Amino acid sequence: MNRLAYFIVYIISLLPLWVLYRFSDLFYLLLISVFPYRKETIKRNLRASFPNATPNELRRHQKQAYKHLADILIEGIKNISISKEELTRRFKVQNPELMNALYKQKKSVLLVSGHYNNWEWMISAQPFLFSHKAMGIGMPLSNSYWDKRINSRRARFGMNIAHAKNYKEKITAYKGEPHAILTLSDQSPGNSLKSFWTKFLNQQTAVLFGIEMMAHEYQYDIVFYKTRKKKRGYYEVELVHLNKALSDLKWGDITCWHSKQLESLIYEHPAYWLWTHKRWKREIPKELEKLKKEQKKLFENKFGHTK
Repeated sequence: MNRLAYFIVYIISLLPLWVLYRFSDLFYLLLISVFPYRKETIKRNLRASFPNATPNELRRHQKQAYKHLADILIEGIKNISISKEELTRRFKVQNPELMNALYKQKKSVLLVSGHYNNWEWMISAQPFLFSHKAMGIGMPLSNSYWDKRINSRRARFGMNIAHAKNYKEKITAYKGEPHAILTLSDQSPGNSLKSFWTKFLNQQTAVLFGIEMMAHEYQYDIVFYKTRKKKRGYYEVELVHLNKALSDLKWGDITCWHSKQLESLIYEHPAYWLWTHKRWKREIPKELEKLKKEQKKLFENKFGHTK
């Protein structure tokens, strides 16, 4: 059954995008009328994130979020078979010289963003957008067959797919060769007590702390990439470098920085974030300030930062 379903999806992905967008239009109409996917989650997330928005503004955000979700699903299907040439036309980098300069300095990079605009095309395109060896860290899909198939398509242009259990051994395989690791930072952490807590979209939010730990452990530079939609099916990426020495950064600086970068991007165009995501499902720890002090002490003991 999995093989048949994948075969059908692959055949659909071969259709031109202008045809696929007709399916997206239909899917959007179904989402706002017949099958309102995670409607209450979207409404709850939007109300909490934009407390001063009027009911009309919130309804507009919701409709736009559904429309974008429909396009992202269709573009995700297209990603299975899209050619390098077409992807190059549709997904461009505004300031590639930033990554080029880091590569010439032999600096490896954590390339950070969130589930904003088309992250799937970035995963596929990264190997030919930049000179760095490309690696991406993500959560495996629950269905092992689809996980294997989707990751093989993501990797066809040179992306090295890793996950939490094997990324360290894959990093060591680079042996000092400059590489860029793609990470999406806005997933809800599995453990609220091991998370970094900060204000994000008007709410106390648990944020994955792995990016900060990896940066200090492996001496990575941090680059946030902002994907903006130029028009339907066309995107442009702006690269933003955290241009500070790791020794000058204290506990939480990196996590707060990339969270603020994502937050500013979402405020630009709220519809392009994945509002169906149950981002705030973790309970705020009762003794949050005590937890923060303990986390800070552990971080400083490990990396020697006391600023």
